[in-house]
Amino acid sequence: MAQRIPLSRHTGAARARHAKAMLLPMPRQIADDLALRVHLSLDALRRGAGSKTDAQTLTQIMLLTGYLAEAGFGSMNHEEFCAADRTAAAVFDTGRENDTWQLDDTGFSLFSSIATNYDRQLHRAPLWAITEASERLDRFIAGRSEPTRKQA
Repeated sequence: MAQRIPLSRHTGAARARHAKAMLLPMPRQIADDLALRVHLSLDALRRGAGSKTDAQTLTQIMLLTGYLAEAGFGSMNHEEFCAADRTAAAVFDTGRENDTWQLDDTGFSLFSSIATNYDRQLHRAPLWAITEASERLDRFIAGRSEPTRKQA
């Protein structure tokens, strides 16, 4: 005989807990772990011991920080974003040509500011905003600009 699938009788309560959790910032330990990865990549690139993965990490947080700022959490002006974009492009160009993945002092200062802003956003922005920014980044990486609709 087939086993029955246990269904919760409290689906409304589960939805309410989920909705409430989306209004709160992410758990501190998770935010700290994400921020630590960014700071490790930043330090590796500052020391000239970075990798393509480190450069990708900084590029992703540059985009996430911008998306969260657009949503009203933190700040990043257009000039700072453009400067960071040019710096990241230069790191990728040099890395591909010489296999040296490194930030100069100006780039390090710029990305330090972005990483600090990202830290604050992770600790203060509600989970729904971080989730939306992450989904937007995923669409950007995949080459899509519009959200995909789920099909039944």
